[in-house]
Amino acid sequence: MFRRKKKEAEAAAQVNETALEVREEAPAAEAVASSAGPEEAAAAGVEPAAADAPASVPADAAARSGAGRSGNRVQKVGIVASDKMQKTVLVRVDRLVRHPKYRRYVRRTSKFMAHDDLGSTTGDRVRIVETRPLSARKRWRVVEIVQKAAK
Repeated sequence: MFRRKKKEAEAAAQVNETALEVREEAPAAEAVASSAGPEEAAAAGVEPAAADAPASVPADAAARSGAGRSGNRVQKVGIVASDKMQKTVLVRVDRLVRHPKYRRYVRRTSKFMAHDDLGSTTGDRVRIVETRPLSARKRWRVVEIVQKAAK
């Protein structure tokens, strides 16, 4: 336990050092960008700040996060247990839970009905994502087939 905390402290110190180096370099670049026009800043290799992105979030991170959506959707990876329905699969998701009394890990299984446009078959490992209710019991959608079943 002590070793883990020591490693975490060392990693945090390295992150702080790199953040200080970036801050020391940033004012010079900002001075060029603020004193010069857009053409001169581009010639100096400094990109102007994006007006629509917040200052604390880099522009590429804002684009990757899907800024127009509200919140992140839950994703799970499981194995297709049944594909007998049309455009619907039954996905089995396993997780390990520590037993409260015996302190051993016990496997718990949950089954989710998911909408499948990709054509996954029994035994495939798939990634499902939370979505609006599609039917009485179907609230998940298959996003990708992670691994096809061995035949």
